[in-house]
Amino acid sequence: MTTDVWLPLAADEIDGLPRAAEAGLNYRFWDGGPDFPADPADCAFYVVPYLKGAEVSVRPLPEMTSLRAVQTLTAGIDHVQSGLSSLAPGVRLCNARGVHEASTAELALALTLASLRGIPRFVEGQRQEEWRSGFYPALADKSVLIVGYGSIGSAIEDRLAPFECARVTRVARSARATERGPVHPLAELPALLPEADVVILSTPLTDTSRGLVSGDFLARMKDGALLVNVARGPVVDTKALLAELESGRITAALDVTDPEPLPAGHPLWQAPGVLISPHVGGSTSAFLPRAKRLLAAQLTRYVAGEPLENVVLTTGGATK
Repeated sequence: MTTDVWLPLAADEIDGLPRAAEAGLNYRFWDGGPDFPADPADCAFYVVPYLKGAEVSVRPLPEMTSLRAVQTLTAGIDHVQSGLSSLAPGVRLCNARGVHEASTAELALALTLASLRGIPRFVEGQRQEEWRSGFYPALADKSVLIVGYGSIGSAIEDRLAPFECARVTRVARSARATERGPVHPLAELPALLPEADVVILSTPLTDTSRGLVSGDFLARMKDGALLVNVARGPVVDTKALLAELESGRITAALDVTDPEPLPAGHPLWQAPGVLISPHVGGSTSAFLPRAKRLLAAQLTRYVAGEPLENVVLTTGGATK
């Protein structure tokens, strides 16, 4: 029986992990370096290095012939999907639901407020010692559309609640009811876009969502609307977004871009009406303690033979 667990954090720094000797586990530290810590064929539980990219994330997977579970430390799983076809059937892929919601929702709100209230213009004015007064849009009385209403989308709505928005409309892959109100299916998105003052993207990157924000999507947004992307860069057609920004018809606040990292000289850097942050939605002081709690809880379940949480798909089976 294989007992190796690959962790991108030192095992002795994670409170609550099953004791290796008592659980019959071997904890191996690997954070994406060139050398593997042990034979990948002996790995049963693989925790993917954080923010090391798809190439690093999937590199050991073809050799992990005894793997039973893959745990990401991200909400999205797109960086490991290309390696799943090499795995035997029955491997559970788990995401980091519960780790990034608060931080990502905070940034979504920060980007929204900063863009509406003109914070980038004030920062530039301070550098140039210019007093740039005037009237600026408020979030109050605005209509907000959240595209992608999973745990992060719900957390974003939590933080919108005190800001007296006129309404919050929710869109997800399929329709459902929530305590706050209905979640509309993606099929209704074209009819909902023209009513939104702010569109916040928090959808995972899938075949369905890739390029979702197309020229047609953007054309349906009302004049003066704000697009906020805390999802993934390829959800948005960058060329189509640039055309709208350069026309001055809409504005945008982007924590993610396509390409990413955004290279020097890319026209998106200098496009009018855009605020860019460098994919830091989940990279806050809240990450590490929450990630450690998740790993301790998941490995405790694994050792006890209990169902893992946050299973998004099982190889050879259906995606949830």
